[in-house]
Amino acid sequence: MKTAGLVLAAGAGRRYGMAKALVPYRSGILVQHVAGTLHRAGCARTVVVLGARAEEVLAQAPDLPETVLNPDWPTGMGSSLRAGLAALTPDNSLDAAVVLLVDMPGVSPEAVRRITAHAGADALVMGGYQGRRGHPVLLGRDHWAGVAASATGDRGARDYLRAHEVLVVDVGDVADGADLDHPGDLDA
Repeated sequence: MKTAGLVLAAGAGRRYGMAKALVPYRSGILVQHVAGTLHRAGCARTVVVLGARAEEVLAQAPDLPETVLNPDWPTGMGSSLRAGLAALTPDNSLDAAVVLLVDMPGVSPEAVRRITAHAGADALVMGGYQGRRGHPVLLGRDHWAGVAASATGDRGARDYLRAHEVLVVDVGDVADGADLDHPGDLDA
């Protein structure tokens, strides 16, 4: 099974006070860390969806893998998910895509590997954190069109996943499913 990685990093980060892709993290910026997580997990291909301050992100992170610009980023995460899936769709060698959000630096390569171990064209898999569903989210290729059709606003694939049977794989022992909403969250 060949799985792609998809990083959604287009938002302006209004609550955070800046585009989260640009948040300094370890020896680079957050988007580099999250893209690196997918690379270290063994994804066959990684696509990063950018939007707000994309030129600045690319200037600060010239080592990013393939990037896609979402011109509709102000409409929410759903448009970024659609843009990312559209970029992956022509590659018929891919069976699935594992999605990470740029504001979840605690998701580890091991968590991604646990999720991608269940990859298949018909798979829907989510990370589990003490009974709560979260990222990474794996979308089998057979679901891409349906996910794209239902992805609106900031809901991403949420409605589609609620309407379908999803395998939840516990990753809470190797990952932190918290997202960064405010600058202090990174210090917590």
